[in-house]
Amino acid sequence: DFLTECLFPSPTRPYELPWEQKTIWAIIFGVMLFVAIAGNSIVLWIVTGHRSMRTATNYFLLNLSIADLLMSSLNCMFNFIFMLNSDWPFGTIYCTINNFMANVTVSTSVFTLVAISFDRYIAIVHPLKRRTSRRKVRIILALIWLLSCILSAPCLLYSNTMTKRYYNGKQRTVCYMLWPDGRYPTSILDYCYNIIILVITYGIPMVVMLICYSLMGRVLWGSRSIGETTERQMESMKSKRKVVRMFIAIVSIFAICWLPYHLFFIYAYHNNQVTSAKYVQHMYLGFYWLAMSNAMVNPIIYYWMNKRFRLYFQKIICCCWHKSSSKLNSPRSRLTLNKNSSNNLTRVERKPYWKRSTIETQIQVANSSLRDRQSNHLGTTCNLIRHDSAPEKHRTDSEGSPLCISIHNGIERQKVKIKYISCDEDNNPIES
Repeated sequence: DFLTECLFPSPTRPYELPWEQKTIWAIIFGVMLFVAIAGNSIVLWIVTGHRSMRTATNYFLLNLSIADLLMSSLNCMFNFIFMLNSDWPFGTIYCTINNFMANVTVSTSVFTLVAISFDRYIAIVHPLKRRTSRRKVRIILALIWLLSCILSAPCLLYSNTMTKRYYNGKQRTVCYMLWPDGRYPTSILDYCYNIIILVITYGIPMVVMLICYSLMGRVLWGSRSIGETTERQMESMKSKRKVVRMFIAIVSIFAICWLPYHLFFIYAYHNNQVTSAKYVQHMYLGFYWLAMSNAMVNPIIYYWMNKRFRLYFQKIICCCWHKSSSKLNSPRSRLTLNKNSSNNLTRVERKPYWKRSTIETQIQVANSSLRDRQSNHLGTTCNLIRHDSAPEKHRTDSEGSPLCISIHNGIERQKVKIKYISCDEDNNPIES
């Protein structure tokens, strides 16, 4: 394949990077792999270890992190060793696994992004339609993995290894795709398969997601409500905008990271001389690093743009940083690990459906005559949600939207601000 031609352009001696360049590339890839594996592992812990985070949308993010984690640990790491040493020491079996997992993880990632765009599109553009349940999400994710495996099946059939011996006595083993009509650059099947992969896992998904997010943007930023907008509606709109911004950032980073890699391969197929260029190995390593770094960026986006993920990231980072401490001191986190005071124990992990709230009540009393006229038949009761009650039958904003079940009592203005931990991005309480 193309990588083999880059690493083994000469029949007289194997190509090998100087040790200085090896060291630089090892540091660059090492940092990327560490951040990708650690970040996506934390995302797995956040979603699977905390029931309040097990929303339908977070299941999609969990699947995306699983694909990125597998790509980083089972594919990128071994490919980098191959490119660094110009030798494949892992045998034919893992050559097959490596090629198969490369296509499976990339396909799963992009198909998951498409599923997220459809889920957000239905929730925002068609809010009256039935929401995607967690059971349906699991079925969708299973179908995504099945489709990705089918699309990657040729890698199981045609992956192979070959040992090259050189005039200077050295030998190198390569991992490549051997099709029935040969291999790169003469194989037509290899060219057609890579074009199909490009169209299905990049071209079509990018167009679909562009359309979905354009329609969502028109609803969230381009439309205006008819009549007066309540504060709760405004807070709900802000929450949805934040979620959509995060997914737009994820899709944009994916497109930017993978575009140079795909364009480089298309150019190389139509210009075979590029494989013998002086700096082609560094070009390929750079484009490959950029594509693989997408797995590193996603957890950073979650931390930056999602408040709940940020709280849990801070929690695990602080716990790792202060192993001897039994108390988490985070200036932005409401979560505490103080075991000496039972009153301060968090309900997020032991009772994820309980809310931890702050009530800010501001009452402006209307004219006493107006209150007297209305008190006889309307009453003066405002039923507030209790501080320690479960939010199973009420909707609120995950960022802190107003919620008050009240009987009109002649009071001119009353605001109750309750912040829930166990509500999803569409202001729905988490169901058991």
